[in-house]
Amino acid sequence: MTDRELLEYAIDMKSRAYVPYSGFPVGAALLTREGRIFLGCNVENAAYGCCICAEQTAVVKAVSEGYMHFRTIAVAADSDEYCLPCGTCRQVLMEFAPDLEVLCANKKGAYVSYKLADMLAPAFRLDH
Repeated sequence: MTDRELLEYAIDMKSRAYVPYSGFPVGAALLTREGRIFLGCNVENAAYGCCICAEQTAVVKAVSEGYMHFRTIAVAADSDEYCLPCGTCRQVLMEFAPDLEVLCANKKGAYVSYKLADMLAPAFRLDH
């Protein structure tokens, strides 16, 4: 699985987002160490605290299927800026994959790559 292929999955997932309040669709594609891909989109709610980000959707789907070791996540949105995971998503991802590679795309499909540990340092970790 190439980075570009994983990003294409994330880009496609934006069309499934439920975003009647923000109008900001986000898609995510999570690659496990075993090579499985789990997809997610953001799902909003009138009670804003009940909203779930695309990254969290993908993680919950993976964990519910028995996969907890992740290699890469791709995140895409329709913005000029690169779509970076929010702080909550970074912490959720850190729970399972401190060494995760995070691909962040913009509306043109251009992307940057980060290591999760560099995006959330120092983080709460399972070994703390």
